[in-house]
Amino acid sequence: MRILLAEDDSVLADGLTRSLRQSGYAIDCVRNGQEADTALSTQEFDLLILDLGLPKMSGLEVLRRLRARASLLPVLILTAADSIEQRVNGLDLGADDYMAKPFALSELEARVRALTRRGAGGGPTVIRHGPLVYDQVGRSAYVNDQMLDLSARELGLLEILLARTGRLVSKEQLVDHLCEWGEEVSNNAIEVYVHRLRKKIELGGVRIATVRGLGYCLEKFSDAARAGADAPAESK
Repeated sequence: MRILLAEDDSVLADGLTRSLRQSGYAIDCVRNGQEADTALSTQEFDLLILDLGLPKMSGLEVLRRLRARASLLPVLILTAADSIEQRVNGLDLGADDYMAKPFALSELEARVRALTRRGAGGGPTVIRHGPLVYDQVGRSAYVNDQMLDLSARELGLLEILLARTGRLVSKEQLVDHLCEWGEEVSNNAIEVYVHRLRKKIELGGVRIATVRGLGYCLEKFSDAARAGADAPAESK
């Protein structure tokens, strides 16, 4: 999941960025409201973490402009502990949740998980795809009850494919959702991530199909199972 963090406190921004990256999120950070508004107008994100006390353009104005564009992007606002009026105004303008500073990183990460699930359409926290089970809260995956050892990038890739089961996902879409600004990730690198993930999940019959020149598709499990059943037996 790709998150935009709009926070002018460099110490807090750096701490949040490190913590969320360790949890497998791609984080882009801006330090003022004008940069936040520009980023939101030109890029796609899965969540906005928005400090209301931004320079150059207030967080409330950034939020107002975002909702004026009919964006449904989930927004978590950060406010000073005593700014009750700002919190109310933020919620009235369409924010989904708020946290008052100072806060515990563990609580912020829990709220991020809840909001990204809501932004993806809500639904159960556990996704089942044949023998593959993915826990969105714990960010862990299992095949036939065996926990998979997945890197943060592989987890992000799996999330994107599961959210679009049966639909084509282009390499460009994968780069947009998995990578941060300034991060050089080639199509060849995406192929490597897909190859690694494929090796770990296909033992259970879960298939990632390659559409040459276009992208990838996580096959619906009934289709994958049928393809496996129709495949010729290997000679011993």
